[in-house]
Amino acid sequence: MKKIFSFTFLLLLSLILSSCVSTATQPPVTSTPVPKSVYRPPSPKLVTPPNITSVRKNITHVVAPGETVWRISKMYDVQIKDIVRANSLKNERELEMGQRLRIPGACPVKPIISLYPSKKWKYIIIHHSATGEGGALQFHRGHTSKGWDSLGYHFVIDNGTSSKCDGQIETSPRWLKQQNGAHCKAASMNHKAIGICLVGNFSKERVTKKQMESLLYLVNQLKKYYKIPRRNIIGHGKVKGATTECPGKKFPWKTFWSNL
Repeated sequence: MKKIFSFTFLLLLSLILSSCVSTATQPPVTSTPVPKSVYRPPSPKLVTPPNITSVRKNITHVVAPGETVWRISKMYDVQIKDIVRANSLKNERELEMGQRLRIPGACPVKPIISLYPSKKWKYIIIHHSATGEGGALQFHRGHTSKGWDSLGYHFVIDNGTSSKCDGQIETSPRWLKQQNGAHCKAASMNHKAIGICLVGNFSKERVTKKQMESLLYLVNQLKKYYKIPRRNIIGHGKVKGATTECPGKKFPWKTFWSNL
């Protein structure tokens, strides 16, 4: 009798234990709705030539349209925190056009060219300002006074006036936002052409050597990245329907083409 009871007890115990080691049921997965992401344009590729010299000095920089502390720090190879500290900036994002900044230990200025993925840009149009001096800030103020939303060109290449270096490449807000140009209505070029303006009147004077070097550098970068053929790199006056001699009768096209 004891043997039968023991056997029955062991059998029941084994059934109970076997039920305990069965695979545990996973808790139900609750999904949290994913909010729609806010569209942001693709990050640009940055092209920055190496500094030719390591000589550093303290300088004063006048803030141009579209410039940020980040971009200025790249231009002079100076850390953002050093610029913020030197100018007692409370918010590095709040710069004003025309504001004067101290840049401690700055390297010679170098262009920061942002290249955005796009199939929009098919042409490059070269202009002159038809003025003896100026820069992106002055042209921006002039263009907005006419009712335009911002500087009409995508890039400006300086001639050493208006506190800018000879050959300095300035990038306008219009390029940073990848907006249509406001530099050439003829043949609808504003919608498909990158506008580059060199400061100077090249019907009366000549392009400086540094301006030409910067123009060739910039055009070659844009030409390569956007696969723009040579035939689509033209002066403003060569656009069908345009009635201007821009970029001037003395613009050195032979030198330009031979080095492009």
